[in-house]
Amino acid sequence: MSRKTVDVAAGVIVRGDGRFLLGQRAPGTFYPGYWEFPGGKVETGESPAQALCRELAEELGIFVDGFHPWLVRVHEYEHARVRLHFFEVTHWRGAVRDHVHRALAWVAPGGESPAPMLPANGPILKALALPRRMGITHASAIGVEAQLAALARALAAGLRLIQIREAGLSARQRHAFAAETARRAHAAGALVLVNGDTELARATGADGLHLPALHLAECAARPDFPWVGASCHTRAELEHAASLGLDYALLGAVKDTSTHPGGAPLGWEGFAALSADPALPVFALGGLDMNMDGGDMDCARTAGAHGIAAIRSAWGE
Repeated sequence: MSRKTVDVAAGVIVRGDGRFLLGQRAPGTFYPGYWEFPGGKVETGESPAQALCRELAEELGIFVDGFHPWLVRVHEYEHARVRLHFFEVTHWRGAVRDHVHRALAWVAPGGESPAPMLPANGPILKALALPRRMGITHASAIGVEAQLAALARALAAGLRLIQIREAGLSARQRHAFAAETARRAHAAGALVLVNGDTELARATGADGLHLPALHLAECAARPDFPWVGASCHTRAELEHAASLGLDYALLGAVKDTSTHPGGAPLGWEGFAALSADPALPVFALGGLDMNMDGGDMDCARTAGAHGIAAIRSAWGE
């Protein structure tokens, strides 16, 4: 007999300094002493977004003015099967007060978190450490030196996630370029993933592997890297990436691009429909501006994207 699924809304409340809020469950509840993202059960007649606003008012005394849908994850607890709707809360009114938790803590993404975490909430911590912008290299098109110069500028401006995609370079050039990119990126605290080449990723000290859609289709288990993502074009591919436990997916093209002329772009409505309720962070891709303020980034976050991946706009072209 299948178990009833309980829908829960959870708020990832983010301060201006980037820290997010966790609460410690009080005695007399399930998993007392465990840490969680604030929120609660979706009541009959409520949407998850409505439940989020109500629960945060009850638990923390704040009134939500701005949020983005983010991830939806299902977890089997001993007492219930729970579907958690995570929202990123960006704007609220009122001072955060502890009404139901034993304690509250503001935590830096990628930093040390209080323990123990509720099992369903643990994977969210890694997703929060994933930067919002991914720059995809194209040294084979603009030249290695020009790409490295653009990389230096982008790292200085705050880019912290790089995908090396250089099938057009010779094997020797590709290895030298990937090694130098990883060296520079790591010196700036950025993550580097290599597209489609496991041996190159390991040999150059990259942080992970990015799977092209064809490689994703052939993949039956998650590759053994700290970070793994994939390019997706269909709902089935997104679901396969999630089933493998990948850390993110790219989905597009959202707009017309010079690299794929004549294609049929998804548009923001198509992107939102295809990636609805994602179990893993999804980057929007295709003809997009990576500026963090306004424009495409706002559209991407409203559509449920984790962030934006780009080639030309990543390098100021």
